[in-house]
Amino acid sequence: MRRMGTVVGTGVLLLVMTACGSAQLGSGSAGSPATLPTGSSVSEPTPPGVAPGEIPPDGKPVALSKIDTNGLVADHPKTVWTQGDGRTVGVVGQEGGCGKVSASVLSQAADSVKIELLETLPLEKKMCTMDIRFPPLTVSLDAPLGDRTVVLSSRQEQK
Repeated sequence: MRRMGTVVGTGVLLLVMTACGSAQLGSGSAGSPATLPTGSSVSEPTPPGVAPGEIPPDGKPVALSKIDTNGLVADHPKTVWTQGDGRTVGVVGQEGGCGKVSASVLSQAADSVKIELLETLPLEKKMCTMDIRFPPLTVSLDAPLGDRTVVLSSRQEQK
């Protein structure tokens, strides 16, 4: 009899944990806006055949000498590329658990472009997965990147 209670209790616990996990999967936005303002970001799923953190097939890598990563934590991915005419800059974000990363252009100068990676964490405490994801993000520039340096920074925020 005592063993039956343990089995039933374990089953109920497993059911509750599974339900919580599936509710979180569907809690993201259903789609992206029709138009994005300059400096906004788009998080796209990794294309087939491209591992997380790799440059997409239509991307052109930015030389490491043109990437300033002093504003990133040591283990953050440092992959940057351009697409199309060079006005689209791609970076690899880092998020985990219930966090969601986005990228935005902070400034555009003649010699550099400052891009911030922001991981937004929920205010309310809830059960989250213990994984780290590296989604590709893109931002739009007013002019092609060219020889400008990409200055990356990151921070976390609770919303």
